[in-house]
Amino acid sequence: MAQPQLITGIDIGSSAIRIAVAQSQPGQPHLQIVALAEVPSEGINKGVVTSIEDAVSSMSSGLEQIERMTGAPIEHAWVAINGSHILAQASHGVIAVSKPNGEIGEDDVKRVIEAAQAVATPPNYEILHVLPRSFTVDSQPGIKDPVGMTGVRLEVEAQIIEGQSAQIKNVTKCVYRTGVDIEDIVVGVLANAEAVVSKRQKDLGVAVVNIGSSTTSLLVCEEGDPLHVAILPVGSGHITNDIAIGLRTSIDVAERLKIDYGHALVEEVNKREEVNLADISNEEGMINRRQLAEIIEARLEEIFDLVDKELKKIDRSGSLPAGIVLTGGGAKLPGLVAIAKKQFRLPASLGYAMDVSSSLEKVNDLSFTTAIGLVRWSVAQLTVEPGSHWPRFKSVQQVTSVVKKWFGALAP
Repeated sequence: MAQPQLITGIDIGSSAIRIAVAQSQPGQPHLQIVALAEVPSEGINKGVVTSIEDAVSSMSSGLEQIERMTGAPIEHAWVAINGSHILAQASHGVIAVSKPNGEIGEDDVKRVIEAAQAVATPPNYEILHVLPRSFTVDSQPGIKDPVGMTGVRLEVEAQIIEGQSAQIKNVTKCVYRTGVDIEDIVVGVLANAEAVVSKRQKDLGVAVVNIGSSTTSLLVCEEGDPLHVAILPVGSGHITNDIAIGLRTSIDVAERLKIDYGHALVEEVNKREEVNLADISNEEGMINRRQLAEIIEARLEEIFDLVDKELKKIDRSGSLPAGIVLTGGGAKLPGLVAIAKKQFRLPASLGYAMDVSSSLEKVNDLSFTTAIGLVRWSVAQLTVEPGSHWPRFKSVQQVTSVVKKWFGALAP
C-alpha cells in the first residue's frame, strides 16, 4: 500500500505567514489537513519582502510550530507569492505541427506554449505562469485539448503572469534560508481558486476576490480557464487605518473595533448602539457603532469599485453567472456578502476550502484558503486531467535552482 505523502503550502502575507500541511493518500477523494499554523509576518509589506532577516525569522517560527504538530521535518513546500508587482497579459503562440501525418502530439502543445512565452516582458520581470486558455487547429477555435487531432497549424491563446525578478528571488531566498526546498512558486490567487471554487463555477464564469491585509487579488475564470488576473494595492489594513483616523484611536484599538464590532452595512447597525473603549483597551471614550460601519462601508465600496473596473476591462462587469466568491482574512466582516451583491450586481458568497477534511477548526477560516489552495495545487500538478493545461507549467524553477545552488555553496 502506498504511504501517505505530506504536502506543505506556505502563504507569505503582509500581516501573517500561514502554513498548511496536508496528507495525500492515493484513492482518497479528500485531502486530509493535518496541521495549520499562523504567525505574524515581519519584514513583509504589501506582499513584498522588505527585510530578509525578519521574514526568515517569522517563517522559521511558523515552521517550528508545524513540525511540532506533525512530528516530522518540513523539507519541501509550495510557496505563494503576492504583491502589486504581479502583472498579467494576454499572449498568442503559433507553430507548425511537426509530424508528417499532421497528428498533434504533446510535444507540439509544449512547443506552442513556449511560443506564447515569447512576449516582451517589462525590464527586470520574468514569467511566473503560462496559463493556456484555448487552442486553435487550422482556424478551428475553442479547442481545449488538441492532442490526437490532425492539422498543420496549431495556435494557443494564453494568459502570461509575470513577477518582478528581484521580489521572486527575495521570496525564494527567505524560504531556502529556513532550510526548506521550494517545489514551485505560485501566485496566491491562483492557489486560492484551487481551494474555493468548483470546476462548474470555473466553466460558468466566476470571480475570486481575495481580500488580504495590504492587497486585494482578483482572478476571473470562464470556460474552465483563467481569463484575467489583477492584484490591487488596497486591503483590509486600509480599513483599519481609516478607522484609526476617523475615530482618532490607535491602530491596535482600530483593529479590535473592526474585528469585534465592525459591520459592512450601515443600514443593519442600530444608530444608538455604542462601544465603550475601556472594555477593549486602556483608552477611554464611547464609539458609535454606526459611525464605525460608515467608515468600513465607504472603504469596502472603494475596494469593490476597483475590482469592478478590472471586470469592465474584460467586459465581465455584472455578467458572471457563478458570481463573486469572497475569501481572505478581510472577508470575515459581517454584511460583506450583501454589499458585494449590491456593488457587483451579481451573486456573491464566501469562499471556504472545499474537498478537504480535518479535525482542525481553522480549516474553515477564510484566512487559510491560500495555504490550503497551495496543497490542492500540488495535487493538481501531480494528477493532471486529460485536456486540462491549467495550472500545470513551472517557470520559476530556473530561479529557485540557482538560489538553491548558491545557498548550497554557502553551507558549511
